[in-house]
Amino acid sequence: MHETAVVAGLMRILTERAAAAEIERIVSVRLKIGRLRGLDSRQIRGAFELFAEGTPAEGARLDIDEVAIEAVCLTCGTVYTVPGWRFECPSCGGNDADTRTGRELHVESFEGTRRAAAVDESPEG
Repeated sequence: MHETAVVAGLMRILTERAAAAEIERIVSVRLKIGRLRGLDSRQIRGAFELFAEGTPAEGARLDIDEVAIEAVCLTCGTVYTVPGWRFECPSCGGNDADTRTGRELHVESFEGTRRAAAVDESPEG
């Protein structure tokens, strides 16, 4: 199950970025995952929930943007969205293509709440 390895890396990145930004609690995370990655969004969500326990991301909302596969035909130059996994140019029928999108796998953004600043309530403060 390669989704768990992906989520383990994701949690490492999130906790490092949150700590650097002095974020105490992560409330939402947005991922971009290209279809060519072959990842199951349901398994990503389940693993995220498990790995988030006891971390600043516990209870965070996870949004996943699935990126379609877009290719450019090397024969005629047509740019097209690949239906399913069939790399066949709709213009010339060629199957020699370069992918433009569909390999993405990254944290697009996350939101959180910062630690409250210490307040000096002494009479001199």
